[in-house]
Amino acid sequence: MTAANINDFGEIYSAYAAGCLDPAFALMLETQAALRPDVSRAIARAETIAGIILETEASAVMSEGAVQSALAMIDAIEAPNQRMKAAKLAGQGLDEVLALPEPVRDHALQACGDRGWQRLGDGVARLKLDVKSEAEVELYRIGAGRTVPRHSHEGGEFTLVVAGGYSDDSGQFGPGDLAYKGPQDTHQPTGDLDGTCYALAIREGGLRFTGAMGLLQRMLGK
Repeated sequence: MTAANINDFGEIYSAYAAGCLDPAFALMLETQAALRPDVSRAIARAETIAGIILETEASAVMSEGAVQSALAMIDAIEAPNQRMKAAKLAGQGLDEVLALPEPVRDHALQACGDRGWQRLGDGVARLKLDVKSEAEVELYRIGAGRTVPRHSHEGGEFTLVVAGGYSDDSGQFGPGDLAYKGPQDTHQPTGDLDGTCYALAIREGGLRFTGAMGLLQRMLGK
């Protein structure tokens, strides 16, 4: 499987609406919904169905101050000053990151301030995002016409194009497109010539590079 279709993910929409979807895939879904109206509508339908089911459940008594406690927790999560984080991005594509859809933009700004980009090659870098998930979550920046080193995967990998586009052996992918690669797949994404590509990758396990980078990876034991 290389290209993913919206109809393939009914269970994901249901899990998201029920509030039990893994944070990594919730981020992927929210970001895709910001780019594609059909995904946004699919989420809305799932949430409507979930709401109808919830109304049939027996009500539970909330503890005193539960609402205030929940709001305080939300405020604590949103408290970090993103402007200070963004200031550390000077010279690292700040304008590009600020133009990304809000679900992934906030995580990218915080990650840039915390750890910064890791260079993978000429014009290619990746940024590890911390979304409190067991899955590996990374944002890739692929310069126009630049190529990610050829690699396979230790487990399955979902890749959502957030901005720009890229091509590999399986086709061309643009904003809002979602691709899947399994452990048996090897590919070498190349950014489109008309601009920088940003792609959100969620996977089980790391990358296995081939060629010289693969040799270096094995020597370092990574």
